[in-house]
Amino acid sequence: MIQNIENIELQFLTINDYQELKQAMIEAYSNMPNSYWKESHIQSLITKFSEGQVVIKVNDQLAGCALSIIVDYDKFDDHHTYKEITGNYTFDTHNKDGDVLYGIDVFIKSEYRGLRLGRRLYDYRKELCEKLNLRGIAFGGRIPNYSKHSELLSPKEYIEKVKRKEIHDPVLNFQISNDFHPSKVLKGYLEGDEASNEFAVLLEWDNVYYQKHVSKTFTKKKVVRLGLIQWQMRLYHNLVELMQQAEYFVDAVSAYRSDFALFPEFFNAPLMADDNHLPESEAIRELAKHTPAIVQKFSELAISYNINIITGSMPELKDDFLYNVGYLCKRDGTTERYEKLHVTPDEAKVWGMQGGKNLKTFDTDCGKIGILICYDSEFPELSRILADEGMDILFIPFLTDTQNGYSRVRHCAQARAIENECYVAIAGSVGNLPKVHNMDIQFAQSMVFTPCDFSFPANGIKAEATTNTEMILIADVDIDLLRELNQFGSVRNRRDRRTDIFELKKITPNDV
Repeated sequence: MIQNIENIELQFLTINDYQELKQAMIEAYSNMPNSYWKESHIQSLITKFSEGQVVIKVNDQLAGCALSIIVDYDKFDDHHTYKEITGNYTFDTHNKDGDVLYGIDVFIKSEYRGLRLGRRLYDYRKELCEKLNLRGIAFGGRIPNYSKHSELLSPKEYIEKVKRKEIHDPVLNFQISNDFHPSKVLKGYLEGDEASNEFAVLLEWDNVYYQKHVSKTFTKKKVVRLGLIQWQMRLYHNLVELMQQAEYFVDAVSAYRSDFALFPEFFNAPLMADDNHLPESEAIRELAKHTPAIVQKFSELAISYNINIITGSMPELKDDFLYNVGYLCKRDGTTERYEKLHVTPDEAKVWGMQGGKNLKTFDTDCGKIGILICYDSEFPELSRILADEGMDILFIPFLTDTQNGYSRVRHCAQARAIENECYVAIAGSVGNLPKVHNMDIQFAQSMVFTPCDFSFPANGIKAEATTNTEMILIADVDIDLLRELNQFGSVRNRRDRRTDIFELKKITPNDV
């Protein structure tokens, strides 16, 4: 390793660097004949894509280099060769409108190894990929020690042993440590690479910030503001009065430019007071008659206040069966329905409620969200399926009468945030309804949970309301932080699942 370093500088490659570059390549690939690029090749790369060609200099001496092009990756087979990806070494495959940054070459001179200069070159490529909004980086990585093991190991077996640190491969080990993941073995990739038996590993890095180009005007928000309503149970004379109170809260959270308003489970229960003389199972069915009007009003509020409203939950009759359901009323005027899948023993025994069958994520202008009603949050399979479908935020409207019940929802919700690497927002009701049977006293503390890693609160709590007090809770959540966590977190719960030993799948209602 070189001593007495005065400066290290990353620069764009110029044709004036060619002679120094040529000598460095001859040394770096001494076991491969004619392994250096001709001056015309370098000039072509600089002309076509100057940003993709960089050198790193130590004390003004060339120490390493990285060359790359942009390709329309779908035009190439996953089992392509180096000759094919470079257009027979002409680089005519470079396409400024492509979607993948393809690595042509990267090397560090032997006397400069150990200074982590290669990491700087890879970091530059990642930054360039993000800057140009490309979906990722790909390249064929040599496995120069494979020839020593080829009689006993297949390329796949060799790669697995390298990953387990049973075999040292200087190139593959380094690339894996820089967050590139092996995806395929490429046979006959680089002509003359005898050390690798002409095998290579297709290595990829995904740009978590990539935004697919769309033809319509549409911008998906990255920082999303949540408005949680901690609803006070009180008696109302009629539906109009109840919805006036609901509009008051929608107005309040939208005034803070919230993207979502979350109401609690059964927030409309006070309307059962007029039917308190009826058996509980009949009173809840009378309450269900208000549901269509409530959904219609919430949809109007979503449009007029420019906010997505999650209506908590309400009873609903369908084919004479009683369900606990809610609606996502979007600010574009559309509505979508969700169901409580697991009804509590009390809901089944006292009200005769049925569990729903539909589980899905919802596309919004703030990304994919999931909604689970209260008890459903205590079944981790549901949120894991939603996470697999791309959920970033999980909303949980709940209703709990005791602190015990609340603690179950709260701790399970926080676990869902950690294990699925997503945000979780819970909103409940407080107070009491002495004139409504089977409603008792409510206990709640609305909260927003995050994963537990360096970019998030150490305790995993983004915001929390005051216990058992009517109020709103506003919190911002950054979706980009989730993307970074998925890729670079201290632990990666979603990526590290052992799907080789267990399987989780959703059965659609038609399959039941």
